[in-house]
Amino acid sequence: MVVGRALFGVLYRVTVVGRGRVPKVGPVVFVANHAGFLDGPMLPALAPRPTSVLVKREMFKGPLGAFLTFIGHIPVTRNSSDRQARTAAVAILQAGGAVGIFPEGTRGRGDVATVQQGAAWLAQQGQAQVVPVAFLGTRATGATKGSLPRPGARMVVEFGEPIELPLDPHLTGRQRLAAASGTLREALATHVRESEQRHQVFLPADDGRQGADAEA
Repeated sequence: MVVGRALFGVLYRVTVVGRGRVPKVGPVVFVANHAGFLDGPMLPALAPRPTSVLVKREMFKGPLGAFLTFIGHIPVTRNSSDRQARTAAVAILQAGGAVGIFPEGTRGRGDVATVQQGAAWLAQQGQAQVVPVAFLGTRATGATKGSLPRPGARMVVEFGEPIELPLDPHLTGRQRLAAASGTLREALATHVRESEQRHQVFLPADDGRQGADAEA
């Protein structure tokens, strides 16, 4: 984490806010918006606790794949129910660790218009607190999804207050998961919007679709 913070601090003007809001012990699921390539490496580098991030399986090749495995990241097959990845993530949470996930499922505007249900499922299964994380400035309007910000660009990473997901015993399992996912989406989207206003650093106006082939 120290190396990552130093590296990002040299290349960019990164402001990190709210690290003290993150629970120091117990299982935590970091849920973050996803607009730029740097969101993935910045989350574990800047989080106040060691964090295993779910990363698309295609990245686990060659030296990069060996490094991702070494630092404890979890390969996941996107757009599928990856039982192996889910089991690994839940095991970390049940041991009191932290897991990072981008519930939008892919890079876009980062406005959290929709989320997949995997993040809420992990929190429920791991009995974890959920901490929303806002990434701002990691992709400029007009830049492709796989591009890097220009050197010296201003970026903000803000950790929010932990949120509680609803666990209404009168609902079916599917209904509870849907309700929890809705609560998670609204909390993360609100956190991102409020962070934009606080710091005056804004999401890109487009979804970077022209860079889809470079997406990670």
